Amino acid sequence: MKSFINVDDISPLDKALAEAMEIKNDRYKYQHLGKNKTLMMIFFNNSLRTRLSTQKAAMNLGMNVIVLDVNAGAWKLETERGVIMDGDKSEHLLEAIPVMGCYCDIIGVRSFAGLTDREYDYAETVLQQFIRYSGRPVFAMETATVHPLQAFADLITIEESWRRPVCSGTSAARPKVVLTWAPHCRALPQAVPNSFAQWMNAAPDVDLVITHPEGYELDPQFVAGARVEYDQRKAFEGADFIYAKNWSNPGVTNPADYGKITCDDRSWTVDTEHMSWTNNGKFMHCLPVRRNLIVTDDVIESENSLVIPEAANREISCSVVLKRMLEAL
Repeated sequence: MKSFINVDDISPLDKALAEAMEIKNDRYKYQHLGKNKTLMMIFFNNSLRTRLSTQKAAMNLGMNVIVLDVNAGAWKLETERGVIMDGDKSEHLLEAIPVMGCYCDIIGVRSFAGLTDREYDYAETVLQQFIRYSGRPVFAMETATVHPLQAFADLITIEESWRRPVCSGTSAARPKVVLTWAPHCRALPQAVPNSFAQWMNAAPDVDLVITHPEGYELDPQFVAGARVEYDQRKAFEGADFIYAKNWSNPGVTNPADYGKITCDDRSWTVDTEHMSWTNNGKFMHCLPVRRNLIVTDDVIESENSLVIPEAANREISCSVVLKRMLEAL
């Protein structure tokens, strides 16, 4: 595997999930693969779970790890060609990337959406430069439009929590999974909901429903044929899993709204009443979460909250990805 961005890069999912369970049973089984190999993790944005889980996964596989915080200690980087570099940016990404590639075997990149230029963000400009110029396998640690390590961990969590395998090929096992928009005080990217929708669509035995205010439609390339229900209560009825996440306006229906907060309806906050509409549903969120804005204290602290197992499974999802990349070196 030369790159990991979307679900197709690791399919078939039943095999990927089987590898995840194997690794979870013995996290150090494949240490020999990473001996004398180096992972470089490049962060253009803050991180807690991604940083810790990815580094732990690499160490489990016997790898050396280099962590570079671009905005804390490195030269400020220019990303655009044709720019006269007479400002505060001292180095161009097109020189920095191949230099980084000299010092490692695999590269992980974390670079969020700017939320001002939809075309630039959805072209995955920064990530694609690493893929093109580094000469190394590259995986996404959350980018402008996707967060596949999180979505893979989410699928592992649902697989473990559901009474039957979600990739069994048996329609009788289908859990109802609801991705619900929730309010937030800041404009956030669409990366997590994009990937969650994409991965749930790819799992053959998941009944995915997406609910959000009108005008917040996610890009069709990620939601495919998923059912959209604008009435949150109707969406929640009979749900087995509730995945809450805020995203700013994706600009699908109105490009001028891209990256803006065009709705701040606090009635979308997930509370005990919302969860009472479900089939004793499990609550999920990628973290970090704004309590009593996205979800109330009592819901996230309930026995049906899966947020900590989700976070723990980030180590497992990344281990599978790194294992496959090491096997391909």
